[in-house]
Amino acid sequence: MKRLALASLLAAAALLLPACGGSEEAAAGPCDVKVSGDAGKQPVIEIPDGCAPPTELQTRDVSAGSGTAAKNGDSVQVNYVGVAWSTKKQFDSSWGPGRKPFAVQPLGQARVIQGWNQGLVGVKTGMRRLLVIPADLAYGNQQQGADIKAGETLVFVVDIVSVNGK
Repeated sequence: MKRLALASLLAAAALLLPACGGSEEAAAGPCDVKVSGDAGKQPVIEIPDGCAPPTELQTRDVSAGSGTAAKNGDSVQVNYVGVAWSTKKQFDSSWGPGRKPFAVQPLGQARVIQGWNQGLVGVKTGMRRLLVIPADLAYGNQQQGADIKAGETLVFVVDIVSVNGK
């Protein structure tokens, strides 16, 4: 009888959860990174307090794109902003005066962190994608300057400017 009551309670909770929020931001879980800002402009990244960083690559499409999906070997032009999980501080951005989109090429073997080579497969022109990259797919146990600690999880929001085939 107790199992039936518990199952009924869980089923009711599952039905109520989708009604808890209307926007994409509100629908995110308590440990999900939030992204705000207009397309084509530098986004704002909010990492919630008290959450452990993920141990696997996480990707989430914040906005849709169009055209052909990027595959290994393609050239992908992007704008991006990067934030360190532990400090919640921005360490790099391609937005700003005198900055230009960055080329990731060839995708899958580009001279970027592996989280980008893996996390940008499937993007389309005009898309905005969130990448949460654990240390083993970023810089591992090596510190990178003053802003990226050894073992740091990195958070990027990447706007796809263009995707060009091989």
